[in-house]
Amino acid sequence: MEFVLAHQDLGSSARAGVITTSRGSIQTPIFMPVGTMGTVRAVHQRELEGEVDASIILANTYHLYLRPGTDILEKAGGIHKFMNWHRPLLTDSGGYQVYSLAQQRKIKEEGVIFKAPIDGSTHFFTPEYAIDIQRSIGADIIMAFDECTPPLCSYDYCKASVERTHRWLKRCLVQMAHTAPKYGHPQSLFPIVQGGIYKDLRLHAAHYVANVASDGYAIGGVCHTSGHLYEVTHWVCEVLPKDKPRYMMGVGTPEDLLECIGLGVDMFDCVMPARNARNGMLFTTQGIISIKKKKWKEDFSPIDPLLKNYASRHYTKAYLHHLMRVEERLGAQIATLQNLCFYLWLVRQARARIIAGDFATWKKTMIAKIMHRL
Repeated sequence: MEFVLAHQDLGSSARAGVITTSRGSIQTPIFMPVGTMGTVRAVHQRELEGEVDASIILANTYHLYLRPGTDILEKAGGIHKFMNWHRPLLTDSGGYQVYSLAQQRKIKEEGVIFKAPIDGSTHFFTPEYAIDIQRSIGADIIMAFDECTPPLCSYDYCKASVERTHRWLKRCLVQMAHTAPKYGHPQSLFPIVQGGIYKDLRLHAAHYVANVASDGYAIGGVCHTSGHLYEVTHWVCEVLPKDKPRYMMGVGTPEDLLECIGLGVDMFDCVMPARNARNGMLFTTQGIISIKKKKWKEDFSPIDPLLKNYASRHYTKAYLHHLMRVEERLGAQIATLQNLCFYLWLVRQARARIIAGDFATWKKTMIAKIMHRL
């Protein structure tokens, strides 16, 4: 994998670059739709490659390990062939999902023991096994196994967790060196910066992973609700190498994307656009719409005529309101396409403004516009 930094905004730390993989190139900044179990819910792959035009998507190591399992993925020839996806794909390490099973897992130095919620079966993830699973999945970019701590955990626990994550990273690197990709395409390993909301821990972690030769770096364990997203992002981006892509994991709202782009982040993923779509929240070029509200019942204007995809231009708000109120599946599909197309439109607009040299000014105006509730 190669990364070329093409443009740097003069009024902020925003960057425009190009990531090149064996399965295609990715213009940054970029948003990656989340295909947890080998599918972005309610969206065909042809729509992801066509109307959404996602240059990379994300899948989940933990969920794919449980279902369909690595034996099925290997027989299929990897995740790309299994789901018929022809562009780059990234997998997380499973660390976040293991963290979310707080009542069903035990963290040890060797790894994590957890019970699968689907059937109660017991599993053991080690750093080495997390790499092996991702080898079997066959993603182009894979993550080191880490412990994702709660944003507001105690300092002492967070410090111990960071050090454990770094020891696990060493084991991931050894396993990468002793194994090879299974399907003929190179795989790039990203270390993850943890450290919670504590500046010294975040800086320590950022310096540590920055000294690890890697094709890119990830920032984990921080979210907008912690109240520290932007300051943590600033701390870390000041340390991470400028000639490598920076990936903010699990973030976030359109505002979060633009603010973090301004701080130097290149890659994002989040379930928000698809999940919120299924609940009736639309992100549009004019603002946020709660499409189930009565006010849209007789609005026969297009959902979002500024977007180029078919659904946003050819279906009306009144029609989508009706579909969502009667719980027709087509409603979720249209809403999901709207939100994903909007997110990809937004990062492409950001890239254009970075190249034009006026990103910082544009960002303020755009945030006020798109976060306004209609």
